[in-house]
Amino acid sequence: MAESAYDSLIRDRIEAKEQQLSPFASKSLNSKGRVVPEPPPQMRGEYQRDRDRIIHTNAFRRLKHKTQVFIAPSGDHYVTRLTHTLEVAQIGRTIARALNLNEDLIEAIALGHDLGHTPFGHVGEEMLDQLSETGFVHSAQSLRIVERLAKNGEGLNLTWEVREGVLNHSKPRGDFLRPGREETITLEAQICRASDAIAYLNHDIGDAIRAGILSVDDLPDEVNTRFGKTHASRINSLVCDIVDASWSATGAEGGQVNAEIIMSNDGRRLMNLLREFMFDSVYMPINGNAESTIAREIMGMLHGYLMENSDQIPDIYFLNEESVGQAVIDYLSGMTDYYAIRLAERIRPGISEGLSFRIAPE
Repeated sequence: MAESAYDSLIRDRIEAKEQQLSPFASKSLNSKGRVVPEPPPQMRGEYQRDRDRIIHTNAFRRLKHKTQVFIAPSGDHYVTRLTHTLEVAQIGRTIARALNLNEDLIEAIALGHDLGHTPFGHVGEEMLDQLSETGFVHSAQSLRIVERLAKNGEGLNLTWEVREGVLNHSKPRGDFLRPGREETITLEAQICRASDAIAYLNHDIGDAIRAGILSVDDLPDEVNTRFGKTHASRINSLVCDIVDASWSATGAEGGQVNAEIIMSNDGRRLMNLLREFMFDSVYMPINGNAESTIAREIMGMLHGYLMENSDQIPDIYFLNEESVGQAVIDYLSGMTDYYAIRLAERIRPGISEGLSFRIAPE
């Protein structure tokens, strides 16, 4: 591959900028590397190269037609997995820049964190977890995509830090931003985890209002008072709280400090209150509604059909000598909502009747 006369100069400049980051920041020069060693990237840092590889995958493109919360919605402005992913990256970069941490690493983790999500959101994930012999977790599937499935079965050979962040982006339902946690992941991975929660809470509120499920005045009064009643004010309040509480991560305080990504006690309490409100008022009711029932039926039917007709699975899913069961899970989890509906209609016409956006069989 041809190399520009300025490649070395550009890389040196990128690496010099990294050295100006916080002493707690992850730096590409100190990366634990890749499974297969590669020459330095042209005109980019290591984490920039990872970001670019993720963006150019088919799995990333498919996110535009995958459910965030509302299944196959008919409106133009509902959030998809792709727009969610972009919001996580934006919020993460904002926090990283404020704390003088590595924006390129955060962006790469954010753009890859949901590659393994199924059609129909968490409803699809729950179904595959029941149907798979080994269970199914979307974060592990995201890692599987970048390691084994992307690039026609070759994988992307990403850096250790990006793969670690992708695998560990999920968070428990409870208090995950308390101080004093024993974290083994990078600060950048911790930021991506927090940014994921900030993004989904706020755009899911917007979608729920758009769908007529709730109004902004239904949110807890304390949340509206502290964080504001608009999408922008809530995100700004949450981001500022994290930056203020996590200031030790900048290294500006010097000495032996315990750098971690946290929130203030009050901010964390209200964020947890908002998360519980959303689970009770939006996520759990949607999980049990008629459209979710149809989505489960579609996923179950497609799984059974593909197990009996594995010749219908593209050869790419067998390149690494996978079992039929694993190939079915990989193929089915990678489908968009629309493709899954279209395939299901082809096999069993009328199965998607009742979805707000129904695709007629071709």
